[in-house]
Amino acid sequence: MFIPLHDANSLKHIKLQYVTIALIAINVLVYFLTALSDTTMHAAAYGLGYVPAVVNDVAELPPQLVLVPEDLTYLTYAFLHGNIFHLGGNMLFLWVFGDNVEDALGHWRFLIFYLACAVAGAWLHGAIAPSSEAPLIGASGAVAGIVAAYLILHPRVKLWVLAFGRIPLRIPAFIPLILWVLFQFAMLVIGGDSQVSWGAHVGGIVAGAGLVLIMRRRGVPLFDRAIVTPEAVKTAETTAPDGPAVTDKPRWGRQ
Repeated sequence: MFIPLHDANSLKHIKLQYVTIALIAINVLVYFLTALSDTTMHAAAYGLGYVPAVVNDVAELPPQLVLVPEDLTYLTYAFLHGNIFHLGGNMLFLWVFGDNVEDALGHWRFLIFYLACAVAGAWLHGAIAPSSEAPLIGASGAVAGIVAAYLILHPRVKLWVLAFGRIPLRIPAFIPLILWVLFQFAMLVIGGDSQVSWGAHVGGIVAGAGLVLIMRRRGVPLFDRAIVTPEAVKTAETTAPDGPAVTDKPRWGRQ
């Protein structure tokens, strides 16, 4: 539908999105370690991927494929990818949108947020297909949560995208992101490519939309209601209870 390229949305609370960078680096490293051969890819997919039938005690893995406790696969699956295009697509979304979500939440809360969205994606996937013996792999659930959070935080930020993979457009973020979210729900309802877990995407979206409301920094607005600078947040956090309310101060609209 669209490929995100760049957003004009500078960081306001952190100097460097090092958690986002670290997650991308880990995903890339894991991919190249597990893609050494078909054998290592197969072993990683079943040993570290999320297999609903195994987690739900419908089936068991051969002992040689058991690499971690089955409950840990709710997380480990999100660091595996089937091919370079699968990896590249997820990492591009994480790079474009992750920094601003990390900025809004803070480094450690962003990491918890990312992992929670991954867990939610696996959980919904398993709830929809509890007896599936196919391994779920990929960061799509976690990335979907980031997309949902970005949509709630910065819908009016101008975003460069390639529409239909070839037409460059600079449009408000809410246009492609809402379409993307609706597409995931539509595919879950009507059924789409069986190689794609629409349930994992929707699980991540729902988790991301809910978690960003309670995990964002104090003073960070929703829906681009104001530009919030580090100085404004510091003032909000240090104002005495009986002092002037932050909302009494003038707000500057997005330029």
